[in-house]
Amino acid sequence: MASNSIDTRMFRNLFLAGAKNLEFKKEYINELNVFPVPDGDTGTNMTLTIMSAARELQALPEDADLKTVCKAISSGSLRGARGNSGVILSQLFRGMCKVLKTVEDKITIEDLIQSFDKAVESAYKAVMKPTEGTILTVSKGIYEKASEYDNNSDMSEFIDAIIVHAQKVLESTPEMLPVLKQAGVVDSGGAGLLEVLKGVQRYFRGEQMDLSIGDENEPSADAEEGSALAKSRSSSKYTYDMAFTILLTRNFNIKQEQDFLKYLESMGDRATVNVVDTNAAITVRTNDPGLVLQRALSFGDLTDIRIDNLKAGKEKAPATQKEEKGAVDPSQWKDAGFIAISAGDGLSAVFGDLGADHIISGGQTMNPSTDDILLAIEKVPAKTIYVLPNNKNIIMAANQARDLTKDKEIVVVPSKTIPQGIAAMINFMPDQSGEENLAAMTEVMRDVSTGQVTYAVRDTELGGKVIHENDIMGIGDGGILAVGQDVGKTTLEMVDVMMKDKGGELISIYYGEDIKESEAQEMTKQIRERYGDCDIELVRGGQPIYYYLISIE
Repeated sequence: MASNSIDTRMFRNLFLAGAKNLEFKKEYINELNVFPVPDGDTGTNMTLTIMSAARELQALPEDADLKTVCKAISSGSLRGARGNSGVILSQLFRGMCKVLKTVEDKITIEDLIQSFDKAVESAYKAVMKPTEGTILTVSKGIYEKASEYDNNSDMSEFIDAIIVHAQKVLESTPEMLPVLKQAGVVDSGGAGLLEVLKGVQRYFRGEQMDLSIGDENEPSADAEEGSALAKSRSSSKYTYDMAFTILLTRNFNIKQEQDFLKYLESMGDRATVNVVDTNAAITVRTNDPGLVLQRALSFGDLTDIRIDNLKAGKEKAPATQKEEKGAVDPSQWKDAGFIAISAGDGLSAVFGDLGADHIISGGQTMNPSTDDILLAIEKVPAKTIYVLPNNKNIIMAANQARDLTKDKEIVVVPSKTIPQGIAAMINFMPDQSGEENLAAMTEVMRDVSTGQVTYAVRDTELGGKVIHENDIMGIGDGGILAVGQDVGKTTLEMVDVMMKDKGGELISIYYGEDIKESEAQEMTKQIRERYGDCDIELVRGGQPIYYYLISIE
């Protein structure tokens, strides 16, 4: 039977169907990333973003009205947004829901057209310098095709036509972005959005789909009103809210850190693991605190243990003892605080030594969500908080967290790499305003060149360089600088290109968890033989995936 409208229940299920289809195609989307690095994350980030909204949606009663449904989609996606693709997707949902939440009865085709228009507007506004050939272009194509229809059209025909056109726009993205054409892929973000639409199409056609959403470690809270923790704690299905610190006495590398985090997630929600030097600060909500503590003891001694009974109505936010001391009374907040995103215990220790109040574990291999950054902001007792994303794919999530924070001044320092973030913190001036510091930090970051050495996960050709799977790549700020089969030789070639392009007086070498200290010392010796006029420093970064991070200033 032809239809030109959908009710709230159908809209809700269509969204869940889109989320499930994207989840199913996650790895396919990851493989579309231009750079063949082992941290392809567009599919992962978009999936985590939409699943955050899907979980909020699933938690609603079946008779929830459209306004409530839209609020869950908007707030869940905003707080769960990870990476640039996830943030843009959340803004598309936010814009769409701004229109649909005002609909009183059934959603018509004209309602959808207006919501698509608002979605595109919101997404473009979220990006400082919008680039065509991306998810933005695909979303705009969806609106343009939709606007050809009206309320007299059939809904099934409307959905089919949008998807056919979106596919054509997606296939044209390599013509808009040469880097896509060279890599032989379409835009991964646009492909992710198309998979959401295909899930909608499948369900609307009557295909049987499992719409159940797993209970993963994604927060459920209102992104636009009040305290995130207050609401989530009052509705938590777990009894105990716990926080403690592990004084690490045994090996705790990034893999063990991530495995322990997965264990915590299997035991409850709101799990975090933040490693600074030889301490690991842990928070989790669970029904079995004893089991959590028992597992934690396998890594070292425990201290600062706090366990609150949520069912007893306690409203204390999970925090370390140090954080609790400064967070009680806003009048006692210090003037400035710092949050840094870092992967690797050595790099985290560097930020800790420079004065970072809170370090979020993440980076290339694991982009933190907007909510992760918001929770860190809540924990830092400062009037002005500087957030250092240290990765170009985290800046938008940091900006979104800034926009959702009302009681503190948040300054997002647009650091695209770890070395840029370190340089920015070193040049912080406590007697200057947030605006003045931002300008100064941004200026000093322009003098920092960063090279990263990792391996290729597929065959491709980029920047005129033929790359084969498992080749070693030296990646600079502007693209691939060196390709080879040997880590040491490729690293030296990368440094040579960086010095030729820009030069510098200080070379900082951060070696990863897969590099032995003796190997790193030999690398330092060879670089010193080449560039003896430069100051050269060697630091154990402990970062995963990347053998070396090298900065030149």
